[in-house]
Amino acid sequence: MSKHISAIVVVLILILGFASPVQAATLRSTWVENEIYQYNHPFASQLPQELATKMQKMKASSFTFYRGTDHIFYRDMQTLPSSGFVNSSTSAIWLQGDMHLQNLGGMRDSNDNNVFDTTDFDEAYLGPYVWDLRRMAVSILLAAGENGLSSSDAQDIVRNFLDTYLNKMSDFKGTNDELSYRLESSNTNGVVKDLIQKTSNKNRSSLLSKYTHLNNSNNRVFQTTSKLQPVSNSTYSDIAGAMSSYIASIPNSKRYSNTYYTLKDIRLKLGSGTGNLGKYRYYLLIEGPSLATDDDRILEMKQEGSSTVAMAFRPPQLIAVPGLLPTSVYGNQEGARVAIATKAMLSNTDPLVGYTMVSSIPFMVHEKSPYQVDFDYTLLTTKSKFMDAMGYAGKVVAKNHAISDKDYDAAIIPVSVDKEVTDIVNGNKAVFKDEIVNFAVDYATQVEYDYTSFVNAYNQGVILY
Repeated sequence: MSKHISAIVVVLILILGFASPVQAATLRSTWVENEIYQYNHPFASQLPQELATKMQKMKASSFTFYRGTDHIFYRDMQTLPSSGFVNSSTSAIWLQGDMHLQNLGGMRDSNDNNVFDTTDFDEAYLGPYVWDLRRMAVSILLAAGENGLSSSDAQDIVRNFLDTYLNKMSDFKGTNDELSYRLESSNTNGVVKDLIQKTSNKNRSSLLSKYTHLNNSNNRVFQTTSKLQPVSNSTYSDIAGAMSSYIASIPNSKRYSNTYYTLKDIRLKLGSGTGNLGKYRYYLLIEGPSLATDDDRILEMKQEGSSTVAMAFRPPQLIAVPGLLPTSVYGNQEGARVAIATKAMLSNTDPLVGYTMVSSIPFMVHEKSPYQVDFDYTLLTTKSKFMDAMGYAGKVVAKNHAISDKDYDAAIIPVSVDKEVTDIVNGNKAVFKDEIVNFAVDYATQVEYDYTSFVNAYNQGVILY
């Protein structure tokens, strides 16, 4: 294609809306208060103290507010301009769903590789691939601003994130490289490499010492603390009764002997995360590979609800159709949805990933890993550190999208997402990046408005849950 034709194509793209217009930020205090109340109120009867903690956390900064209000983001996806770089093949791919800096971290996969990857899939669902990019881009701007970087530098960091995403998708196109791709200490630098090395220094005994102890009978049990609370006899019995369906949810090829899953103790875990505060989260101590007390495993059992991404497809809607992910895929069990998404987007997945129901409430179950290290964005104090780290983040998101397509289950995603994304953006990367950056700048401003509305409501004693 000649330079003249390329220029004409770009102009046509702009005219036809391929570079989506941005929507000016507005003050919408009553709407924000109502959205927060409507989303959180269903959990007020079960764990009101956790919702109080959530509101306190969200008050800390616009970034933590953004973390705790992904439901608002997806309500906005109903009405904000769609992307010109999405077609039928890229409008319903597996999304992580709540892509932000603190849903990345260091971990050890089931093949004992220490890697930098995505750590949470509670909101995973099908949708346009750009939604993961948009949500991450906004989080970058908010975090960069909090760290004292200029708006110009923050936008450069977003562009680097998008560049590495697109370049990695292009690398994956026409190959199976995504299936073995991982970020480890040998191919990373800076803060991300340090994070991976911290993962390699972790061990199981430290985790067990943090949460458990040996009682007078020399049996390992959980400690009781302000954040680890005993459960009632009936709850204990209900969870114990749900273990068989959890075990059955694990594929035969990854299932251990029944003694491995012998339940030894349970605690209600309080204060973890931000967005999921208010939902039940339990720690389960199980026997593990032997009867010795030093190789016990801790399972995390998390209550799951409908993905917030699905809110973008619910009435009143201006885009798409309700429900891109047929409930038949996950048996109408939200814990199963999260388990499937985890296995779709991670390589060498934790063999303890599964799901169950407790008193008609869906739960996803996985190991509380001794090796996970959370990503600390406050360490990104310079433009170069932030650029470097978000370059790796772009590669992680590309890997998520590429391995969860037909490579994982062609019945869910029948296309090669890396090929489709690469082809649709090919030749127009600058326009694509401008579209995402312009969206992110505008939406970050909206988040700041919404955050101010929330803080004012909180300080005035408005009922928010």
